[in-house]
Amino acid sequence: MKDIIRSHYLKLLLAVCLLMLGTINSVAEELSLKLPPSTMDKWYKPANKRQVWLHNMFSMRRELQALKEYAAAGDKKLTKKWADRLVKHYRKVGEMVPEWKDELELEWATRMETAAASGDLESVLQAAKKMGRSCSTCHREYRALAVALFRVPDYSSLKVKRGSEGKELGFRDAMNELVTYINRIKIAAEDGRKDFALKATADLKDGLHDMGKSCATCHRGPEPRERILGKQTDDLLTDLAQAIQAEDKKATGKNLGTVAVIACAWCHGVHRTAYDIKRLITH
Repeated sequence: MKDIIRSHYLKLLLAVCLLMLGTINSVAEELSLKLPPSTMDKWYKPANKRQVWLHNMFSMRRELQALKEYAAAGDKKLTKKWADRLVKHYRKVGEMVPEWKDELELEWATRMETAAASGDLESVLQAAKKMGRSCSTCHREYRALAVALFRVPDYSSLKVKRGSEGKELGFRDAMNELVTYINRIKIAAEDGRKDFALKATADLKDGLHDMGKSCATCHRGPEPRERILGKQTDDLLTDLAQAIQAEDKKATGKNLGTVAVIACAWCHGVHRTAYDIKRLITH
């Protein structure tokens, strides 16, 4: 029953995402999803120090491009160099995820090696086409779910230190606190409670600053935080406070809406949807 419920909500979420993108007019009643093997997890961070799986994928994409270009140019030596590298990384897929070994075109990989060694460029390109189809099929069936399962961080254990006392809040509680402040500003400003709205604006600013410190858990540099919670957001909060002080309801609403888009929606667009899908799959 739990799996049925999980499947139902995953279908619903995916359908909503597609409809929002405007890519379909109707959604099929039945949607079958294949989860990638759990053995993939060890090739991704944090289970692995490096993103081994991704590097192998990137290598194959680069190698496939190189051998096609050199084969088209008639360069047999460099075609062989890149063909050999591609075959090596292609076979590595089956070594890292044994469940997918039978899905690989290993016979065509061997043919590519032989053709490259003999300088048969036409056969090299034929083998590349066959191998590329197996890559496309796998990506079509698994790539989106693999991203959700293995690349999206798990925020459930993340803590946010609040205030000068360093009180720790769970990530969900910290997010709910920010939502409370935003709604409090809207309510208080509409009802003419200027001081209450100004206090909530100051609380929102402090909360966003504290939330921003948690970005360093995943992001090495300050740039991702600055894009969303940097000077632009601080300036908008200053403008918001000035509008509240002037009791300009139109400017207050406009500034509050802009803050909600830049400080909330931008971050949610990158992180929340993918994380919600991850939770639906894993819980």
